[in-house]
Amino acid sequence: MNDTVVEVRGVDVELAGHRVLSDVNFHIEAGEFAGLIGSNGAGKTTLLRLMLGLVDATRGEVLWPGDAREQRRVGYVPQKVNLDVDVPLRVCDFVALGLDGHRYGLRRRTRATWQRVDEVLDAVEALDLGSRRIGALSGGELQRVLLAHALVSRPELLLLDEPLANLDPGATQDIVDLLSRVHRRERVAVLLSAHDINSLIGVMDRVVYIANAHVASGPTDEVVRPDVLSALYGHHVDVVRVHGRVLVVTGDVSAVAVPEHPDLVVE
Repeated sequence: MNDTVVEVRGVDVELAGHRVLSDVNFHIEAGEFAGLIGSNGAGKTTLLRLMLGLVDATRGEVLWPGDAREQRRVGYVPQKVNLDVDVPLRVCDFVALGLDGHRYGLRRRTRATWQRVDEVLDAVEALDLGSRRIGALSGGELQRVLLAHALVSRPELLLLDEPLANLDPGATQDIVDLLSRVHRRERVAVLLSAHDINSLIGVMDRVVYIANAHVASGPTDEVVRPDVLSALYGHHVDVVRVHGRVLVVTGDVSAVAVPEHPDLVVE
């Protein structure tokens, strides 16, 4: 595990008597961009929460190289954040909390802290938002600020829970392009959960595909194939490539792992 940021080994997770994850194995390499792909309810958020230590494994383990206390440098952007619109907190102060929010008492922030805050706001193309009140931001602006907050402590791994959900195709591509630039600039490994693989194909080094409580992981061309996904789902799956898009057809519309294509009827 010399260049491995994290390894999930033989993990089962049961919640309320239901097996959510079963014998999950994969790893993320340093500087890698990985997509965690699966339909709604497949267990993507549970897997991210497991890696954050918020969910306990029934069996198996999450391994971090070296001293876990030093190596668990993980940034996290949840799918939903509820902020009071009346909170009198500036964006720059909110981002700075990613560095010193764990400390008690009054904070006297150094010039280096503010320089780092400016660096990450610039990286996510939100430098002009620094003096704005965080409760007054639009959804897209808040998403960028949450990303800056997660990056400010220089994590080795960035976990993103459905950052592309409910975005139109143009906005989706903008966010993917931004994340690709941030990934390279900050030299951070990324694991991004999504139900649509197509928007990530151009930037992914690895896919972690989750279905039927199991995971298949590797380069996209080695995982998103009929034989591999059929074994994962436990029944026949077709992988159709149409106009440069990948469509995973399971025979069950609820299990299709990409958005419905306007010209495709799945039966």
